[in-house]
Amino acid sequence: MNFNYLSRYQPALLSLFRFITGLLLFQYGIAKLFKFPALPYFADIPPLIYAAGTLELVLGAALMLGLFTRITAFILSGEMAFAYFMGHMLKTDSPVFLPLLNGGTAAILFCFACLYLSAAGGGSISVDAVMGKESDASGEAYARR
Repeated sequence: MNFNYLSRYQPALLSLFRFITGLLLFQYGIAKLFKFPALPYFADIPPLIYAAGTLELVLGAALMLGLFTRITAFILSGEMAFAYFMGHMLKTDSPVFLPLLNGGTAAILFCFACLYLSAAGGGSISVDAVMGKESDASGEAYARR
């Protein structure tokens, strides 16, 4: 099957993907910092999780807006990689690598979603596009440099 007709929606769908990824990270920041909604595993968080929540809140909001998308997404990708290894894989005495067993599936998905956004840019509906940081909707001008 040929789905080339869908390619005209790519810039808008990239922006939607960026917004939803940012929104999901933003909600984790809200839950960690403001205890809303009240979740038992965010009830008494250590300082490292508080710092992660701050990153997710601030950079998640920037990602939703499409503000400095590439660097914002790159930082969030690194944070999610760190979260997977420190918070999921190594949380017990012996490392548990499988995400289904250690609860790290979301961290891995966020890591690679943000890594993709750091390469693809914010899309056509973003603050970056309005400011002229993206030369075209998909950011291909950066790839040609």
